[in-house]
Amino acid sequence: MSFVNVNLLFMRSSPVLLSSFVASLPYRQASYSSSFRSLLTIFVLSLISISNLNAQKDTSVIYQSSEQILKAELISKTKIDSNKTNLNHLSPQQKKNRTWLVAGTNVVGYGGIMTALAAAWYDNYTKTKLHSFDDSREWLQVDKVGHFYGTWIESRANNELWKWTGMERKRRIWFSGLTSFAFQTTIEYLDGRSAEWGWSWADFGANILGSGTFIAQELAWDEQRIKLKWSFHRKSYNDGSLNHRSDALFGKSTPERILKDYNGQTYWASINLNSFFPKSNLPPWLAVAVGYGAEGMFGGTENIGKDENGNIIFNRSDIKRYRQWYLSPDIDFTKIKTNKKGLRFLFTVLSAFKFPAPSLEFSNGKFGLNLIHF
Repeated sequence: MSFVNVNLLFMRSSPVLLSSFVASLPYRQASYSSSFRSLLTIFVLSLISISNLNAQKDTSVIYQSSEQILKAELISKTKIDSNKTNLNHLSPQQKKNRTWLVAGTNVVGYGGIMTALAAAWYDNYTKTKLHSFDDSREWLQVDKVGHFYGTWIESRANNELWKWTGMERKRRIWFSGLTSFAFQTTIEYLDGRSAEWGWSWADFGANILGSGTFIAQELAWDEQRIKLKWSFHRKSYNDGSLNHRSDALFGKSTPERILKDYNGQTYWASINLNSFFPKSNLPPWLAVAVGYGAEGMFGGTENIGKDENGNIIFNRSDIKRYRQWYLSPDIDFTKIKTNKKGLRFLFTVLSAFKFPAPSLEFSNGKFGLNLIHF
């Protein structure tokens, strides 16, 4: 459940654009796994949720006395439910209107994306009975961490939308987490009915973990103290055969590489230090991030490629596939205070991605230092 492509921002206005984008991608059975479809879908859904949240405007002007404003500011510094502090001015009719608006946005957005996926992917392959397949060993599990991240960030985006409606806290948390998980389960079901893929229990488990992590943090702390983040760097090699293999597996364009090249993706758990040590003098935006990635992968489970007849056309078993672990400072943009809505929206989007910074790497049994990691 990866991904910076400004062009995708425009997809929030019309699911037809998503269908056109998906249909324009060349079909490569080896590279278009169920995880790629899920990652692309989660990314677009998150943009729909966050962008629509930013686009909404209050339907009334609220006048408050200075005494009321002071009281609201004092309350907001406590751990009381944010709905009661920031949205207590909403009338029952406003809550109803916003709820219908957000519900409609979800239905239209999800429905449109599912239609686009069906037309661009599943309709081109033979349908079968529901079946499963084991892809748990593929890509050194980087794709599974992607499912984890994707479902978490979709839950977070949905939570912001439902918070805007004034929905009661616990109901909002459970609703956001479970609906995001349910949507990803729908993707798994469609994969399970396709002859080219199958239901993946590993993906299913990663989706549960993503929504569960979001729900647990919200219920315990009323915030996401540990934010999941993603970063990407495009890989290129001195060996022409490896570049050719990467083009065939992951695509030549930057958007395709961003979504599919697991060698260039890193997933992070960014821990806000001040949230855990509120009495310290640490800046509220300071965080430390633990990252995971992998290298040397030119196939799902091995660095061997075959043609449609089973003949080996690529064999680089000499290249080691290995995991990478990172430790790096980070910035929690959501903790930077500003009264400007545009900046708050920008900080919300940026908080989904790891800030470029030096990192300490552990891989192949030894430590190394990266001056800038992204």
